[in-house]
Amino acid sequence: MSGGLVALLDDIAALARIAAASVDDVAAGAAKAGVKAAGVVIDDAAVTPQYVSGADPSRELPMIKKIFWGSLRNKLLIILPALLLISAFVPWAIPFILMAGGTYLCYEGAEKVWHKLRGHHAADEDSPAVERGPEAEAKVVKGAITTDFILSCEIMVISMNEVAQDSLVSRAIILVVVALVITVAVYGAVALIVKMDDIGMHLAAKDSASSQRTGELLVKGMPAVLAAITFIGTIAMLWVGGHIMLQGAHDLGWHAPYDLVHVLEHPFAGIAVVGGFLAWLVNTLCSAVVGLAWGLVVMAIVHPLLHALPFGKKKGGHEEGDIRAELAGYRPTKRDEGPAS
Repeated sequence: MSGGLVALLDDIAALARIAAASVDDVAAGAAKAGVKAAGVVIDDAAVTPQYVSGADPSRELPMIKKIFWGSLRNKLLIILPALLLISAFVPWAIPFILMAGGTYLCYEGAEKVWHKLRGHHAADEDSPAVERGPEAEAKVVKGAITTDFILSCEIMVISMNEVAQDSLVSRAIILVVVALVITVAVYGAVALIVKMDDIGMHLAAKDSASSQRTGELLVKGMPAVLAAITFIGTIAMLWVGGHIMLQGAHDLGWHAPYDLVHVLEHPFAGIAVVGGFLAWLVNTLCSAVVGLAWGLVVMAIVHPLLHALPFGKKKGGHEEGDIRAELAGYRPTKRDEGPAS
């Protein structure tokens, strides 16, 4: 009897060790996948706050909540099952899907750089979308969820590629973890960003001089913070997109661009202490340059086609074929002007 109990306890202990190892594997896989998707995550966090810019303060968090649930549905109910089916039945298609996503990242990043250099601004950007009609809030939320679907596809495909060698069950669990963690992190950060000026206004109304200074700093600094996040997001998109294209070209047999980048980073790798960082920086800069160059090529092909199509014509200062055209620049709301004197 005691022998059977000992054997049972041994089996339970073995199962516990297997479960613990599985948890470790999932955590490691999710971390690895999440790091690779970081560029798209930053861009997602940079884009979303601008959808609720100009909204009534009482509607900002409800709008973000709707976008959050829409994003989670996108990832878990549409994108994840599709990727699992692809990885199970046509795994050879994943590198091509990944390169298609990389091309989109390069295109988006290059377009942002191009608009910034040209000083492009949509004609009605000064009028927030939420002020243009009674149904505008629903349209803004729908547009944000649509844009998030594109970004979520890129995040999930990049993550899938990082764990492509794992079992189907492991891939599914890791991607669920990635979807949950990234969505919570992005929209938690977005909620904090869009309410930061309200926090600043609250502090500025207090009697304490230090609270007032902190509040004024928060209110006046938020446009600069959003601009910095947008800049970082653009660079990250070009870096990730360019790296995907370099790796994809190498895997398909065109080794020269990938090898050239490694030749350029090699002299820095041997420098004591900072060599690894400098080599990574050179690789990142080269990837960003490749991403910008490829994005400009795609722009040169896509833009004439968009303008030639009926739905690509400009209307009211916007290109209807570009979901994010009106998000090219942030416009401070009245609350961003600082507390009343």
